[in-house]
Amino acid sequence: MDSFGAATLPIATMTVGLSPTASTGELRFAPATTALSKTSGFIADAGFTHSLTPARNCTYGCLYCYVPTLRIHGGLRKEDWQRWGQFSTVKENVPALLAKQLRPDQRIYCSPLTDPYQPAEREASLMPQVLGELSAAPPEVFVIQTRGPLILRDLDLLLELAQRTLLRISFSITTNREDIRRIFEPHCEPVAERLAVMKELADAGLRVHATLAPLLPCDPEQLVDQAMAASNEALIVDPLHVRATKSQGATTRDAAHRLCAAKGLEEWLDPAFQQQIVERMQQRAARQGRLCGAGVQGFSWLAKTAT
Repeated sequence: MDSFGAATLPIATMTVGLSPTASTGELRFAPATTALSKTSGFIADAGFTHSLTPARNCTYGCLYCYVPTLRIHGGLRKEDWQRWGQFSTVKENVPALLAKQLRPDQRIYCSPLTDPYQPAEREASLMPQVLGELSAAPPEVFVIQTRGPLILRDLDLLLELAQRTLLRISFSITTNREDIRRIFEPHCEPVAERLAVMKELADAGLRVHATLAPLLPCDPEQLVDQAMAASNEALIVDPLHVRATKSQGATTRDAAHRLCAAKGLEEWLDPAFQQQIVERMQQRAARQGRLCGAGVQGFSWLAKTAT
């Protein structure tokens, strides 16, 4: 048991369904007081009524991740933001809580604070139970935000859920450059693997959005082309958050700022440059008849109640 009363279990190196880059760490279990939280800020502005976060802390541990900057406002404990990415505490009773809290008019985003298919989920295996409860009492809209190939493990459950609710998969692709992926998100699967997973989900008949967020250094046109080829819905773009354009709330971690400075990539944190890149991507998508929305506008498409 840890100091918070959570049981701990070592996570083995991931093999099937996860790249060797996937992180290792501790897997912990603790009860939650609620499964669903009413939304606020960015996610509420996009149109979601509730969020579902199945764990605290994320073993992907991306260098830029904004969640540790939220601290207690994101439901974190001190050890979470001090040791971000080194362990994950799974909310073991979330399926049981969902059975009591789900309502047919809810638009749920899963998850703003951790990846539901992070490496720790391989052993935790909470998401199959979550999907089962959702199928039993479907909300109006359910969105899964992930970058994890492990989602394919639950493909049959996702297809079943898609028959009962408006299910969307928002799959994160941040760059088309492996050298960039390796330094900003070293524990995430390679870009090519993530694109392949998106295509498999789309080919199976699920609604799949390529979410190019946070937007890391890349070839914008090539990234858009690859994202469109792998997905079947509108593209979503969101640059790295900076205080110049977001004075309050979560923002990009200092570690990413330092890395950009060390690698000569500071322009990717400049709002004017970011806007130029977003416009190039939108123009590229428009030429091929695809929508490409930025920020709240793009994420609002995920919460739409109409197909």
